[in-house]
Amino acid sequence: MGYAHDYATAIMHRGRTPMPPADFVPDWGDAPRRFKLYSGAVTFPLPDVPVSADADAPSVAAGFAATGGDEPFDLASLSAMLRFSYAIQGRRLAPTANSDLASLPRYQHANWYRGTASGGGLYPCSTYWIAGPGADVNPGVYYYSPAEHGMQRLLAGDVVERLRRIVGPVADDATQFLVVGVKYWQNAFKYNSFSYHAVTMDVGTTLQTWRTWAAAHDRQINPVLWFDQADLSDLLGLEPDAEGLFAVVPIAWDTAEQPSAQPGAGRVVRTDKERSKVVIEFETITKIHRATAAAADDRLAVGSLREVGAVLRDDGVVIELPEPDELTMPLVTALRRRRSSFGRFEGRPITASELAASLAASVSARIPNELDGPDDGNLVKLYVFVNHVTDIPPGVYEYAPEANALRLISTDEPGAFLQESYFLANYNLEQTAAVVVPSVRTHAVLDAVGDRGYNLVNATIGAVSQNFYTAAAALGLGAGVALGFDNISYAERLGITVLDEAPLLIMLLGHERAGSGDYHYELG
Repeated sequence: MGYAHDYATAIMHRGRTPMPPADFVPDWGDAPRRFKLYSGAVTFPLPDVPVSADADAPSVAAGFAATGGDEPFDLASLSAMLRFSYAIQGRRLAPTANSDLASLPRYQHANWYRGTASGGGLYPCSTYWIAGPGADVNPGVYYYSPAEHGMQRLLAGDVVERLRRIVGPVADDATQFLVVGVKYWQNAFKYNSFSYHAVTMDVGTTLQTWRTWAAAHDRQINPVLWFDQADLSDLLGLEPDAEGLFAVVPIAWDTAEQPSAQPGAGRVVRTDKERSKVVIEFETITKIHRATAAAADDRLAVGSLREVGAVLRDDGVVIELPEPDELTMPLVTALRRRRSSFGRFEGRPITASELAASLAASVSARIPNELDGPDDGNLVKLYVFVNHVTDIPPGVYEYAPEANALRLISTDEPGAFLQESYFLANYNLEQTAAVVVPSVRTHAVLDAVGDRGYNLVNATIGAVSQNFYTAAAALGLGAGVALGFDNISYAERLGITVLDEAPLLIMLLGHERAGSGDYHYELG
Protein backbone atom coordinates (compact mmCIF):
# COMPACT_ATOMS: atom_id res chain seq x y z
CA MET A 1 0.00 0.00 0.00
CA GLY A 2 1.15 3.53 -0.77
CA TYR A 3 1.55 6.39 1.66
CA ALA A 4 -1.84 7.83 0.70
CA HIS A 5 -3.48 5.02 2.70
CA ASP A 6 -1.58 6.12 5.80
CA TYR A 7 -2.40 9.77 5.24
CA ALA A 8 -6.11 9.03 4.71
CA THR A 9 -6.18 7.02 7.94
CA ALA A 10 -4.46 9.80 9.89
CA ILE A 11 -6.98 12.32 8.56
CA MET A 12 -9.91 10.19 9.71
CA HIS A 13 -8.45 9.84 13.23
CA ARG A 14 -7.11 13.36 13.72
CA GLY A 15 -10.03 14.30 15.99
CA ARG A 16 -8.74 11.73 18.49
CA THR A 17 -5.06 11.45 17.57
CA PRO A 18 -3.78 14.89 16.49
CA MET A 19 -1.51 15.01 13.47
CA PRO A 20 1.98 16.37 14.13
CA PRO A 21 2.95 19.09 14.86
CA ALA A 22 0.19 19.07 17.51
CA ASP A 23 1.37 22.32 19.12
CA PHE A 24 1.53 24.35 15.89
CA VAL A 25 0.18 27.92 16.05
CA PRO A 26 -0.16 30.02 12.85
CA ASP A 27 1.75 33.29 12.69
CA TRP A 28 -0.90 35.53 11.14
CA GLY A 29 1.41 38.49 11.12
CA ASP A 30 3.71 36.61 8.76
CA ALA A 31 0.97 35.01 6.66
CA PRO A 32 1.48 34.54 2.90
CA ARG A 33 -0.51 36.33 0.22
CA ARG A 34 -3.70 34.73 -1.05
CA PHE A 35 -2.34 34.74 -4.58
CA LYS A 36 1.07 34.57 -6.20
CA LEU A 37 3.03 37.68 -7.09
CA TYR A 38 5.38 37.62 -10.07
CA SER A 39 7.14 40.97 -9.76
CA GLY A 40 8.07 42.53 -13.07
CA ALA A 41 5.95 40.22 -15.20
CA VAL A 42 3.99 41.87 -18.00
CA THR A 43 0.28 41.82 -17.14
CA PHE A 44 -2.57 42.29 -19.56
CA PRO A 45 -6.16 42.70 -18.36
CA LEU A 46 -8.69 40.15 -19.53
CA PRO A 47 -11.78 41.46 -21.34
CA ASP A 48 -14.31 43.15 -19.11
CA VAL A 49 -17.29 40.89 -18.45
CA PRO A 50 -20.57 42.51 -17.39
CA VAL A 51 -22.65 40.93 -14.64
CA SER A 52 -25.98 39.96 -16.14
CA ALA A 53 -29.05 39.10 -14.08
CA ASP A 54 -31.38 39.08 -17.08
CA ALA A 55 -34.10 36.48 -17.24
CA ASP A 56 -32.34 35.05 -20.28
CA ALA A 57 -29.03 34.59 -18.42
CA PRO A 58 -28.04 30.92 -17.97
CA SER A 59 -29.51 29.48 -14.78
CA VAL A 60 -27.97 27.40 -12.04
CA ALA A 61 -29.98 24.44 -13.32
CA ALA A 62 -28.35 24.81 -16.75
CA GLY A 63 -24.94 24.77 -15.10
CA PHE A 64 -25.75 21.56 -13.24
CA ALA A 65 -26.58 19.75 -16.48
CA ALA A 66 -24.70 16.49 -16.88
CA THR A 67 -22.71 17.69 -19.89
CA GLY A 68 -22.15 20.93 -21.70
CA GLY A 69 -22.19 21.61 -25.41
CA ASP A 70 -19.52 21.84 -28.06
CA GLU A 71 -19.09 25.62 -28.18
CA PRO A 72 -15.41 26.57 -28.17
CA PHE A 73 -13.85 29.09 -25.83
CA ASP A 74 -12.56 32.47 -26.85
CA LEU A 75 -10.82 35.16 -24.83
CA ALA A 76 -14.10 36.71 -23.64
CA SER A 77 -15.56 33.39 -22.43
CA LEU A 78 -12.29 32.38 -20.74
CA SER A 79 -12.31 35.75 -19.00
CA ALA A 80 -15.89 35.26 -17.80
CA MET A 81 -15.23 31.77 -16.45
CA LEU A 82 -12.16 32.90 -14.53
CA ARG A 83 -13.78 36.06 -13.25
CA PHE A 84 -16.85 34.42 -11.77
CA SER A 85 -14.91 31.50 -10.33
CA TYR A 86 -11.68 32.85 -8.83
CA ALA A 87 -11.43 36.61 -9.30
CA ILE A 88 -12.13 38.86 -6.33
CA GLN A 89 -15.82 39.79 -6.46
CA GLY A 90 -16.06 42.25 -3.58
CA ARG A 91 -15.79 42.71 0.17
CA ARG A 92 -18.07 41.38 2.89
CA LEU A 93 -18.39 42.21 6.55
CA ALA A 94 -21.13 40.86 8.80
CA PRO A 95 -21.40 39.85 12.47
CA THR A 96 -20.88 36.09 12.62
CA ALA A 97 -19.69 33.49 15.09
CA ASN A 98 -16.43 32.94 13.22
CA SER A 99 -13.19 33.51 15.11
CA ASP A 100 -11.85 36.15 12.70
CA LEU A 101 -14.72 38.61 13.24
CA ALA A 102 -12.69 41.10 15.29
CA SER A 103 -10.06 41.53 12.57
CA LEU A 104 -12.31 41.73 9.49
CA PRO A 105 -13.04 45.48 9.70
CA ARG A 106 -9.33 46.15 9.15
CA TYR A 107 -8.46 46.49 5.51
CA GLN A 108 -5.44 44.17 5.69
CA HIS A 109 -7.70 41.38 6.99
CA ALA A 110 -10.70 42.12 4.76
CA ASN A 111 -12.87 39.28 3.49
CA TRP A 112 -12.64 39.49 -0.31
CA TYR A 113 -15.11 36.94 -1.60
CA ARG A 114 -15.09 34.87 -4.77
CA GLY A 115 -17.55 32.63 -6.60
CA THR A 116 -15.64 29.49 -5.66
CA ALA A 117 -15.52 28.17 -2.10
CA SER A 118 -12.18 27.61 -0.36
CA GLY A 119 -11.20 25.99 2.92
CA GLY A 120 -10.64 28.73 5.47
CA GLY A 121 -11.12 31.34 2.72
CA LEU A 122 -7.42 30.99 1.84
CA TYR A 123 -7.69 30.39 -1.94
CA PRO A 124 -4.39 28.58 -2.56
CA CYS A 125 -5.11 27.43 -6.12
CA SER A 126 -3.03 28.84 -8.95
CA THR A 127 -4.22 28.84 -12.55
CA TYR A 128 -1.73 28.83 -15.42
CA TRP A 129 -2.68 29.27 -19.06
CA ILE A 130 -0.51 27.48 -21.60
CA ALA A 131 -1.47 29.47 -24.68
CA GLY A 132 -0.78 28.03 -28.10
CA PRO A 133 -1.36 29.54 -31.55
CA GLY A 134 -4.66 31.25 -32.28
CA ALA A 135 -5.47 32.37 -28.74
CA ASP A 136 -5.61 36.14 -29.34
CA VAL A 137 -2.45 36.46 -27.25
CA ASN A 138 1.14 35.62 -28.01
CA PRO A 139 1.87 31.93 -27.37
CA GLY A 140 3.45 31.31 -24.00
CA VAL A 141 2.85 30.54 -20.34
CA TYR A 142 0.68 32.87 -18.27
CA TYR A 143 -0.34 33.07 -14.62
CA TYR A 144 -3.88 34.19 -13.86
CA SER A 145 -3.85 37.00 -11.27
CA PRO A 146 -7.15 36.94 -9.33
CA ALA A 147 -6.56 40.36 -7.78
CA GLU A 148 -6.14 42.04 -11.16
CA HIS A 149 -8.28 39.70 -13.24
CA GLY A 150 -5.42 39.62 -15.69
CA MET A 151 -2.77 37.37 -17.15
CA GLN A 152 0.89 37.71 -16.22
CA ARG A 153 3.26 36.44 -18.92
CA LEU A 154 5.86 34.10 -17.48
CA LEU A 155 7.31 32.66 -20.70
CA ALA A 156 7.10 33.66 -24.36
CA GLY A 157 6.97 30.94 -26.99
CA ASP A 158 4.83 28.04 -28.13
CA VAL A 159 5.28 25.10 -25.71
CA VAL A 160 2.10 23.25 -26.69
CA GLU A 161 3.98 20.24 -28.09
CA ARG A 162 5.68 19.78 -24.75
CA LEU A 163 2.29 20.02 -23.01
CA ARG A 164 0.89 17.35 -25.30
CA ARG A 165 3.75 15.01 -24.37
CA ILE A 166 3.21 15.78 -20.69
CA VAL A 167 -0.51 15.08 -20.83
CA GLY A 168 -0.57 12.19 -23.27
CA PRO A 169 -2.94 11.14 -26.07
CA VAL A 170 -6.05 12.75 -24.57
CA ALA A 171 -4.58 16.15 -25.47
CA ASP A 172 -3.43 15.45 -29.02
CA ASP A 173 -5.73 18.02 -30.63
CA ALA A 174 -5.59 20.75 -27.97
CA THR A 175 -3.80 24.06 -28.45
CA GLN A 176 -4.86 25.71 -25.17
CA PHE A 177 -4.48 24.38 -21.65
CA LEU A 178 -5.33 25.50 -18.13
CA VAL A 179 -3.27 24.06 -15.28
CA VAL A 180 -4.41 24.03 -11.66
CA GLY A 181 -1.71 24.02 -9.01
CA VAL A 182 -1.45 24.69 -5.29
CA LYS A 183 1.35 26.49 -3.52
CA TYR A 184 1.16 24.58 -0.24
CA TRP A 185 2.37 27.35 2.06
CA GLN A 186 -0.64 29.49 1.15
CA ASN A 187 -2.74 27.00 3.12
CA ALA A 188 -0.23 25.13 5.30
CA PHE A 189 0.71 28.25 7.26
CA LYS A 190 -2.68 27.78 8.96
CA TYR A 191 -3.51 24.08 8.64
CA ASN A 192 0.01 22.49 8.71
CA SER A 193 -0.06 18.71 8.06
CA PHE A 194 -3.81 18.75 7.48
CA SER A 195 -3.30 21.16 4.60
CA TYR A 196 -3.01 18.61 1.77
CA HIS A 197 -6.44 17.24 2.66
CA ALA A 198 -7.94 20.73 2.47
CA VAL A 199 -6.25 21.98 -0.70
CA THR A 200 -7.16 18.92 -2.75
CA MET A 201 -10.79 19.78 -2.03
CA ASP A 202 -10.08 23.35 -3.15
CA VAL A 203 -8.95 21.93 -6.49
CA GLY A 204 -12.37 20.31 -6.77
CA THR A 205 -14.31 23.48 -5.95
CA THR A 206 -12.36 25.32 -8.64
CA LEU A 207 -12.86 22.66 -11.31
CA GLN A 208 -16.54 22.30 -10.48
CA THR A 209 -17.16 26.05 -10.76
CA TRP A 210 -15.49 25.96 -14.17
CA ARG A 211 -17.55 22.94 -15.20
CA THR A 212 -20.77 24.60 -14.03
CA TRP A 213 -20.05 27.84 -15.84
CA ALA A 214 -19.01 25.95 -18.98
CA ALA A 215 -22.11 23.74 -19.02
CA ALA A 216 -24.37 26.76 -18.59
CA HIS A 217 -22.72 28.32 -21.64
CA ASP A 218 -22.72 25.18 -23.85
CA ARG A 219 -19.05 24.42 -23.27
CA GLN A 220 -17.12 21.63 -21.59
CA ILE A 221 -14.37 21.31 -19.00
CA ASN A 222 -12.79 17.85 -18.85
CA PRO A 223 -9.69 17.81 -16.65
CA VAL A 224 -6.79 15.38 -16.91
CA LEU A 225 -5.52 14.23 -13.51
CA TRP A 226 -2.76 11.79 -14.50
CA PHE A 227 0.18 13.38 -16.36
CA ASP A 228 3.94 13.86 -16.11
CA GLN A 229 3.88 16.18 -13.11
CA ALA A 230 7.66 16.43 -12.79
CA ASP A 231 8.06 17.66 -16.38
CA LEU A 232 5.20 20.14 -16.05
CA SER A 233 6.62 21.45 -12.79
CA ASP A 234 9.94 21.98 -14.56
CA LEU A 235 8.25 23.83 -17.43
CA LEU A 236 6.51 26.17 -14.98
CA GLY A 237 9.70 26.81 -13.03
CA LEU A 238 8.27 25.56 -9.74
CA GLU A 239 10.04 24.20 -6.69
CA PRO A 240 9.01 20.53 -6.84
CA ASP A 241 8.04 20.21 -3.17
CA ALA A 242 6.60 23.71 -2.76
CA GLU A 243 3.76 23.52 -5.28
CA GLY A 244 1.70 20.59 -6.46
CA LEU A 245 0.04 20.33 -9.86
CA PHE A 246 -3.33 18.62 -9.80
CA ALA A 247 -5.13 19.05 -13.11
CA VAL A 248 -4.48 19.95 -16.73
CA VAL A 249 -7.55 21.10 -18.64
CA PRO A 250 -7.36 21.03 -22.46
CA ILE A 251 -9.87 23.57 -23.79
CA ALA A 252 -11.34 23.81 -27.26
CA TRP A 253 -10.63 27.23 -28.77
CA ASP A 254 -12.57 29.31 -31.25
CA THR A 255 -10.31 29.66 -34.25
CA ALA A 256 -11.12 28.68 -37.81
CA GLU A 257 -7.52 28.23 -38.81
CA GLN A 258 -4.52 27.56 -36.60
CA PRO A 259 -1.70 29.95 -37.52
CA SER A 260 1.74 28.44 -37.37
CA ALA A 261 4.08 29.40 -34.58
CA GLN A 262 7.71 28.65 -33.94
CA PRO A 263 7.88 25.98 -31.23
CA GLY A 264 9.33 27.42 -28.06
CA ALA A 265 11.88 25.95 -25.73
CA GLY A 266 13.11 26.55 -22.22
CA ARG A 267 11.16 26.93 -19.04
CA VAL A 268 9.74 29.64 -16.80
CA VAL A 269 12.51 31.29 -14.82
CA ARG A 270 10.45 33.87 -12.98
CA THR A 271 9.55 33.00 -9.40
CA ASP A 272 6.80 34.46 -7.28
CA LYS A 273 7.70 36.78 -4.44
CA GLU A 274 6.84 35.25 -1.08
CA ARG A 275 5.51 37.61 1.60
CA SER A 276 6.27 35.36 4.60
CA LYS A 277 9.68 35.80 6.14
CA VAL A 278 9.55 32.26 7.55
CA VAL A 279 8.26 29.38 5.43
CA ILE A 280 7.93 26.01 7.17
CA GLU A 281 8.08 22.69 5.34
CA PHE A 282 5.90 20.05 6.95
CA GLU A 283 7.21 16.52 6.58
CA THR A 284 3.74 14.99 6.26
CA ILE A 285 2.79 17.31 3.38
CA THR A 286 6.07 16.58 1.61
CA LYS A 287 5.48 12.84 1.90
CA ILE A 288 1.92 12.84 0.59
CA HIS A 289 2.85 15.32 -2.15
CA ARG A 290 5.73 13.15 -3.33
CA ALA A 291 3.62 10.00 -3.17
CA THR A 292 0.82 11.42 -5.31
CA ALA A 293 3.22 13.23 -7.67
CA ALA A 294 5.26 10.08 -8.30
CA ALA A 295 2.08 8.28 -9.34
CA ALA A 296 0.90 11.11 -11.59
CA ASP A 297 2.35 9.80 -14.84
CA ASP A 298 0.98 6.26 -14.41
CA ARG A 299 -1.12 5.61 -17.51
CA LEU A 300 -4.05 3.69 -16.06
CA ALA A 301 -6.75 1.93 -18.03
CA VAL A 302 -10.15 3.41 -18.77
CA GLY A 303 -12.64 1.82 -16.38
CA SER A 304 -10.15 1.46 -13.50
CA LEU A 305 -12.72 3.04 -11.16
CA ARG A 306 -15.55 0.72 -12.15
CA GLU A 307 -15.64 -1.24 -8.87
CA VAL A 308 -15.20 1.61 -6.38
CA GLY A 309 -18.47 3.53 -6.65
CA ALA A 310 -20.84 4.13 -3.77
CA VAL A 311 -22.81 1.11 -2.54
CA LEU A 312 -26.33 2.02 -1.42
CA ARG A 313 -28.32 0.27 1.28
CA ASP A 314 -31.36 -1.81 0.48
CA ASP A 315 -32.91 -1.88 3.98
CA GLY A 316 -34.71 0.67 6.13
CA VAL A 317 -37.90 2.68 5.79
CA VAL A 318 -38.03 4.78 2.63
CA ILE A 319 -39.35 8.35 2.65
CA GLU A 320 -40.01 9.71 -0.81
CA LEU A 321 -39.00 13.30 -1.41
CA PRO A 322 -41.11 15.73 -3.43
CA GLU A 323 -39.88 17.08 -6.74
CA PRO A 324 -36.84 19.28 -6.14
CA ASP A 325 -37.38 23.02 -6.34
CA GLU A 326 -36.16 24.45 -9.64
CA LEU A 327 -32.90 26.37 -9.52
CA THR A 328 -33.88 29.21 -11.82
CA MET A 329 -31.60 31.93 -10.43
CA PRO A 330 -28.98 33.11 -12.95
CA LEU A 331 -25.77 31.21 -12.31
CA VAL A 332 -23.59 34.31 -12.02
CA THR A 333 -25.99 35.77 -9.43
CA ALA A 334 -25.81 32.59 -7.36
CA LEU A 335 -22.02 32.46 -7.52
CA ARG A 336 -21.80 36.06 -6.32
CA ARG A 337 -24.27 35.41 -3.49
CA ARG A 338 -22.55 32.24 -2.30
CA ARG A 339 -21.27 32.57 1.27
CA SER A 340 -20.76 30.70 4.54
CA SER A 341 -23.39 31.33 7.21
CA PHE A 342 -21.13 31.03 10.29
CA GLY A 343 -23.54 30.85 13.20
CA ARG A 344 -26.46 32.65 11.54
CA PHE A 345 -28.79 29.63 11.32
CA GLU A 346 -32.05 30.13 13.23
CA GLY A 347 -33.68 26.67 13.35
CA ARG A 348 -36.65 27.51 11.11
CA PRO A 349 -37.65 24.50 8.96
CA ILE A 350 -36.90 24.32 5.27
CA THR A 351 -39.20 22.46 2.91
CA ALA A 352 -38.61 18.91 1.76
CA SER A 353 -38.47 20.16 -1.84
CA GLU A 354 -35.66 22.57 -0.90
CA LEU A 355 -33.75 19.69 0.69
CA ALA A 356 -34.39 17.55 -2.39
CA ALA A 357 -32.98 20.28 -4.65
CA SER A 358 -29.88 20.64 -2.51
CA LEU A 359 -29.24 16.88 -2.46
CA ALA A 360 -29.81 16.46 -6.20
CA ALA A 361 -27.43 19.34 -6.95
CA SER A 362 -24.76 17.99 -4.62
CA VAL A 363 -24.76 14.44 -5.92
CA SER A 364 -24.66 15.63 -9.53
CA ALA A 365 -21.17 17.06 -9.04
CA ARG A 366 -18.25 15.07 -10.35
CA ILE A 367 -14.72 15.41 -11.62
CA PRO A 368 -14.58 13.75 -15.04
CA ASN A 369 -11.19 12.35 -15.88
CA GLU A 370 -9.35 10.17 -18.35
CA LEU A 371 -10.11 6.96 -16.41
CA ASP A 372 -13.88 7.30 -16.76
CA GLY A 373 -15.58 4.23 -18.19
CA PRO A 374 -19.17 3.58 -19.29
CA ASP A 375 -19.92 1.37 -16.27
CA ASP A 376 -18.52 3.67 -13.57
CA GLY A 377 -20.80 4.54 -10.69
CA ASN A 378 -20.86 7.71 -8.62
CA LEU A 379 -17.98 7.83 -6.14
CA VAL A 380 -20.03 9.79 -3.62
CA LYS A 381 -22.81 8.78 -1.26
CA LEU A 382 -24.75 11.37 0.75
CA TYR A 383 -26.02 10.96 4.29
CA VAL A 384 -28.51 13.43 5.77
CA PHE A 385 -28.91 14.38 9.43
CA VAL A 386 -32.34 15.99 9.56
CA ASN A 387 -33.11 18.54 12.27
CA HIS A 388 -35.84 20.83 10.92
CA VAL A 389 -37.35 19.84 7.57
CA THR A 390 -41.07 20.04 6.89
CA ASP A 391 -42.75 16.60 6.61
CA ILE A 392 -39.52 14.70 7.33
CA PRO A 393 -39.07 13.42 10.91
CA PRO A 394 -35.76 14.22 12.62
CA GLY A 395 -33.27 11.42 12.20
CA VAL A 396 -30.40 10.08 10.13
CA TYR A 397 -30.91 9.03 6.52
CA GLU A 398 -29.11 7.83 3.42
CA TYR A 399 -29.97 9.60 0.19
CA ALA A 400 -31.12 7.47 -2.74
CA PRO A 401 -30.65 9.76 -5.77
CA GLU A 402 -32.23 7.56 -8.41
CA ALA A 403 -35.42 7.27 -6.36
CA ASN A 404 -35.31 10.86 -5.03
CA ALA A 405 -35.83 9.40 -1.57
CA LEU A 406 -34.33 9.05 1.89
CA ARG A 407 -33.69 5.68 3.53
CA LEU A 408 -33.95 5.73 7.32
CA ILE A 409 -30.90 4.77 9.37
CA SER A 410 -31.85 6.07 12.82
CA THR A 411 -34.83 7.87 14.39
CA ASP A 412 -32.67 9.49 17.08
CA GLU A 413 -32.77 13.26 16.91
CA PRO A 414 -29.26 14.23 15.77
CA GLY A 415 -28.89 17.77 17.14
CA ALA A 416 -26.91 16.97 20.29
CA PHE A 417 -24.65 14.51 18.45
CA LEU A 418 -23.89 17.02 15.71
CA GLN A 419 -22.77 19.67 18.19
CA GLU A 420 -20.76 17.30 20.37
CA SER A 421 -18.87 15.98 17.33
CA TYR A 422 -17.93 19.45 16.06
CA PHE A 423 -14.60 20.94 17.15
CA LEU A 424 -15.22 24.67 16.65
CA ALA A 425 -17.53 27.32 18.06
CA ASN A 426 -18.60 29.04 14.84
CA TYR A 427 -21.77 27.01 14.23
CA ASN A 428 -24.65 25.72 16.31
CA LEU A 429 -25.41 22.62 14.29
CA GLU A 430 -28.74 21.93 16.01
CA GLN A 431 -30.09 25.13 14.47
CA THR A 432 -29.41 23.92 10.94
CA ALA A 433 -32.28 22.38 9.05
CA ALA A 434 -30.08 19.52 7.86
CA VAL A 435 -26.46 18.44 7.79
CA VAL A 436 -25.41 16.59 4.64
CA VAL A 437 -22.38 14.29 4.84
CA PRO A 438 -20.69 13.09 1.62
CA SER A 439 -18.67 9.90 1.86
CA VAL A 440 -16.35 8.01 -0.50
CA ARG A 441 -14.77 4.58 -0.38
CA THR A 442 -11.37 6.20 -0.16
CA HIS A 443 -9.25 3.09 0.43
CA ALA A 444 -11.01 1.21 -2.36
CA VAL A 445 -10.16 4.05 -4.75
CA LEU A 446 -6.52 3.99 -3.63
CA ASP A 447 -6.38 0.20 -4.08
CA ALA A 448 -7.77 0.59 -7.60
CA VAL A 449 -5.69 3.49 -8.95
CA GLY A 450 -2.87 4.12 -6.48
CA ASP A 451 -1.84 7.16 -4.46
CA ARG A 452 -2.92 9.66 -7.13
CA GLY A 453 -6.47 8.56 -6.43
CA TYR A 454 -6.37 10.60 -3.21
CA ASN A 455 -6.49 13.76 -5.29
CA LEU A 456 -9.50 12.48 -7.21
CA VAL A 457 -11.37 11.55 -4.02
CA ASN A 458 -10.91 14.94 -2.43
CA ALA A 459 -11.46 16.93 -5.62
CA THR A 460 -14.76 15.10 -6.01
CA ILE A 461 -15.78 16.04 -2.46
CA GLY A 462 -14.78 19.64 -3.17
CA ALA A 463 -16.96 19.59 -6.29
CA VAL A 464 -19.90 18.33 -4.22
CA SER A 465 -19.45 21.17 -1.74
CA GLN A 466 -19.31 23.78 -4.50
CA ASN A 467 -22.61 22.58 -5.97
CA PHE A 468 -24.09 22.52 -2.45
CA TYR A 469 -23.13 26.16 -1.89
CA THR A 470 -24.34 27.28 -5.31
CA ALA A 471 -27.68 25.51 -4.92
CA ALA A 472 -28.20 26.99 -1.46
CA ALA A 473 -27.62 30.48 -2.84
CA ALA A 474 -30.12 29.80 -5.64
CA LEU A 475 -32.68 28.62 -3.06
CA GLY A 476 -32.13 31.65 -0.82
CA LEU A 477 -30.86 29.45 2.02
CA GLY A 478 -27.87 29.71 4.29
CA ALA A 479 -25.07 27.20 3.93
CA GLY A 480 -21.76 26.23 5.45
CA VAL A 481 -19.15 23.55 4.93
CA ALA A 482 -16.75 22.32 7.59
CA LEU A 483 -13.93 19.85 8.10
CA GLY A 484 -13.59 20.28 11.87
CA PHE A 485 -15.56 17.26 13.04
CA ASP A 486 -14.88 13.82 14.50
CA ASN A 487 -14.94 11.55 11.45
CA ILE A 488 -14.86 8.41 13.59
CA SER A 489 -17.96 9.45 15.55
CA TYR A 490 -19.83 10.05 12.31
CA ALA A 491 -18.79 6.66 10.95
CA GLU A 492 -20.01 4.97 14.13
CA ARG A 493 -23.29 6.86 13.98
CA LEU A 494 -23.79 5.80 10.36
CA GLY A 495 -22.88 2.16 11.00
CA ILE A 496 -19.83 2.17 8.73
CA THR A 497 -16.07 1.90 9.17
CA VAL A 498 -13.68 4.51 7.81
CA LEU A 499 -11.57 1.78 6.19
CA ASP A 500 -14.53 0.95 3.97
CA GLU A 501 -16.29 4.30 3.62
CA ALA A 502 -15.02 7.68 4.80
CA PRO A 503 -17.30 10.58 5.84
CA LEU A 504 -15.23 13.48 4.52
CA LEU A 505 -17.19 16.70 5.03
CA ILE A 506 -20.20 18.17 6.79
CA MET A 507 -22.41 20.52 4.78
CA LEU A 508 -24.88 22.66 6.72
CA LEU A 509 -28.17 23.94 5.32
CA GLY A 510 -30.94 26.12 6.71
CA HIS A 511 -32.51 29.54 7.07
CA GLU A 512 -30.44 32.41 8.40
CA ARG A 513 -31.70 34.83 11.03
CA ALA A 514 -33.38 37.81 9.42
CA GLY A 515 -32.41 41.38 10.18
CA SER A 516 -28.79 40.82 11.19
CA GLY A 517 -26.24 43.44 10.21
CA ASP A 518 -24.48 43.00 6.91
CA TYR A 519 -22.18 44.88 4.59
CA HIS A 520 -20.94 44.01 1.16
CA TYR A 521 -19.29 45.96 -1.60
CA GLU A 522 -19.25 44.48 -5.09
CA LEU A 523 -16.51 45.09 -7.62
CA GLY A 524 -18.19 45.56 -10.99
